[in-house]
Amino acid sequence: MSILLDALGWAFLVAGGAFCIVGAVGMLRMPDLFTRMHAASVIDTLGAGLILLGLLLQAPSWQVGAKLALIMVLLLFTSPAATHALAKAAVARGVRPELEESGEQPSKS
Repeated sequence: MSILLDALGWAFLVAGGAFCIVGAVGMLRMPDLFTRMHAASVIDTLGAGLILLGLLLQAPSWQVGAKLALIMVLLLFTSPAATHALAKAAVARGVRPELEESGEQPSKS
């Protein structure tokens, strides 16, 4: 059973690391604030969540596991809320998403 938990833990760690790398590349490649913010939220929620889940399976005691679970719950609640608040603040400041390669801005309706 320990070998199965170790293998599953490592699989979650590798998957979380892969999502973090893909999200970081996405942050560099995306054209505007809103798409970059989406890539950052993917890194924060999915990548870090999978890494924490992998660490939870590798935890040596229940105290460490409880702390990791608490971090995961807090991350899952705060990350999407913070991303939403940043996007709402950007819209309030007049930042609009780019729609096409030409840099055309959406109409204000």
